[in-house]
Amino acid sequence: MDCLHTTISIGLAAPFRALHLSDSHICRADARDGARKMSLAQHRQAEFDAGVPGRSERFLRAQLAYADENHLPILYTGDFCDFVSHPNLEYMRDTLGARDCFMAAGNHEYSLYVGEAFEDEAYKMQSFALVQSFCGNDLRFASRVMHGVNFVALDNVYYDFTARQLEQLKAEVARGLPIVLMMHTPLYTQALCAHAMEELHQPCAYLVGAPEECLAAYPPDRRVQQQPTRDTLAMIDYIQSQPQIRAILAGHLHYNYEGPLPCGTMQYVTGGGFQNCAREITFV
Repeated sequence: MDCLHTTISIGLAAPFRALHLSDSHICRADARDGARKMSLAQHRQAEFDAGVPGRSERFLRAQLAYADENHLPILYTGDFCDFVSHPNLEYMRDTLGARDCFMAAGNHEYSLYVGEAFEDEAYKMQSFALVQSFCGNDLRFASRVMHGVNFVALDNVYYDFTARQLEQLKAEVARGLPIVLMMHTPLYTQALCAHAMEELHQPCAYLVGAPEECLAAYPPDRRVQQQPTRDTLAMIDYIQSQPQIRAILAGHLHYNYEGPLPCGTMQYVTGGGFQNCAREITFV
C-alpha cells in the first residue's frame, strides 16, 4: 500500500490517528442493473485495474485490512462507487458501513452511466435517495466529533456549495471546536492549478472556485461545469476567514497533493484508492 504519513497539528491533549481514503471506483453490476450496466462495469473495471484483473479491489481490501489491524477510523472523501448499481452500493455498505467510517460523497456516487449526461442537481436527485439509503451519514452535510475534533463533510461533487451548507457550517463553527473539513473536490489554489495544468498537462484543474483567468484555459464544457456560483465563492471566503478550520481533506484528482490555501490552512488531497493510495493522519 502506498501510504503517506501526515501529521496535522491542532493542539489536542492526546494524539489520535485516522486513515484517509478516496476514489476506490468500485465497478460491480449484476442482472438487477441490466445488460448495459453490466457491460459498463466490465469496461470500467478493466480501466481501473490497468491490465491486472481484480487489482483495484485487492488494493481496497489491503487498505481496509490496514485500518482494521491498526484500529483506525476511516475518513473517506468520495467515489467509492464508480457508478450507481446494486452491487456497488451493497459493497459500500458492507465495507465502509461495517467499519468506523465517516464519508463525504463523490460525483461518481450519483453517476448512472458515467458521462452519459450533464451532471447537476437534477441529475443527482435521480439516484440520491437510493445512494443515501446505503450510507451511514448525511451525504449533503454531516458532522462528527472525534477526540475533540469536529469533522465536517460537505457535498461539493459538482464544483459548488449551497447557501444552506454555508449556514450549516457557520453553526458548526459556533460550537467552538477545531474543524477538519472533508469534501470530494479540492478547493482552488494557484499552486494546485499550476501543478495540474502545467506539470501534469491536464486540460483543466478540476477544482472548486477556479477564477476566470484559470477557467479561460479550460475546454468549453469544463468551463461550464466548473464555473463557481456566488454561493460557492461565499463558502470559500468563509472557510478562509475561519481559523477554527484547521485542515481540508479531499480526493477526486487521483494523485497525492498537499499545500496551503491563501489563508494558510492546509489542504490534503489523497490519491486514488484504485492506485493503492492512502494517507494515515496523526492529529496532535
